[in-house]
Amino acid sequence: MAEDTIDRRDIDSLARWLKTYPRLSKGPLTVAFERAWSRWLGRKRSLFCNSGSSANFLMTYALLLSGRLRNRKVVVPAVGWVTSISPAIQLGMEPIPCEADPDTFGLDLDQLESLLKKHRPGAVMLVQVLGVPHKMRELMALKRKYGFFLLEDACAAVGASYRGTRVGAFGDMASFSFYFGHQMSTIEGGMVSTSDKGLHDLLLMLRSHGWSKDLDRPAHRALVGRYRIDDFHSPFVFYVPGLNMRSTDLNAYLGLGQLKKLAWIVSSRRRNHARYLERLAGRFCVQRPEPGSTVCSISFGLLADDEEQRRRIVKALVENGIETRIFSAGNLGLHPFWYERYGKASFPMADRIHRTGFFLPNNPSLKRKDVDFICDVALGAL
Repeated sequence: MAEDTIDRRDIDSLARWLKTYPRLSKGPLTVAFERAWSRWLGRKRSLFCNSGSSANFLMTYALLLSGRLRNRKVVVPAVGWVTSISPAIQLGMEPIPCEADPDTFGLDLDQLESLLKKHRPGAVMLVQVLGVPHKMRELMALKRKYGFFLLEDACAAVGASYRGTRVGAFGDMASFSFYFGHQMSTIEGGMVSTSDKGLHDLLLMLRSHGWSKDLDRPAHRALVGRYRIDDFHSPFVFYVPGLNMRSTDLNAYLGLGQLKKLAWIVSSRRRNHARYLERLAGRFCVQRPEPGSTVCSISFGLLADDEEQRRRIVKALVENGIETRIFSAGNLGLHPFWYERYGKASFPMADRIHRTGFFLPNNPSLKRKDVDFICDVALGAL
């Protein structure tokens, strides 16, 4: 299903760097990676952390502590990943599930507006599903109309764009994952990006224990002055109940190298995705990107007609040495972590994805003949 984007040249380069005996823990390379990422994305500020899941937690936590939420209600997607919505549970918020869109598999905008009218939630969590950009023009219109904070989970969507704007540049904060098998890798790692300095300052403190040492000097001095902190104590005063979700300069070194080849990665994944669409869209239900979108998928997702057909296709794929798996996590409302707390959340589209969805491989090393072979096997099992 996945292939490590950290290749032999990256490892050789890392080995040479290690022989200079550099600082390995969080240091100047982490800051350099954050700045390079912000330039690439088109946001003012970014924060490197130890995983995309941590990125989701940090941005949810920062928003909660900001005091800017009108309530603790947050709309969450039925289709996504557990750590897209578990921070809302862990932090005592009120998650409200939303159906999946029939085209992109992101938030169903009709149901979302109904939930916005009924609950007036303070925040909405959007997952950019598998690197297929959602209907952002319509979603941003709802944001302006109802005034919610948008948390954009772009963990599996690095390199995708919507009408010229990179995915992850729409939300008040956005999360990214650099895990093995995603568009680019730092072994483990994540990023939160925002253009809001107040939220970024909270993210910096929350990532590192709750202290102010990572803030710029004016922000640090303002806190020291507000709380009348003795200078001797100031490096180790904790202003918010933080964690340790830092990454390292070793991971940042890899990230800087990955950014240099990200254009090639995006181009390769986009080419493969387009070929899958050309071969399979007429026979299967697939994600359909919005006009003007650039898809950068980690896998090609599609839906069989029913569960029995999916079993036949999966059997044929496995017999031909092709890895596959269920579509993401299906409907998260049908998982024990959810229904043990709130009861089962069932929706027509999300349930269909849950019952009949599966993945086909997409990584930069696949050639057209490889994609065609995979398509032939899937179609031959019908």
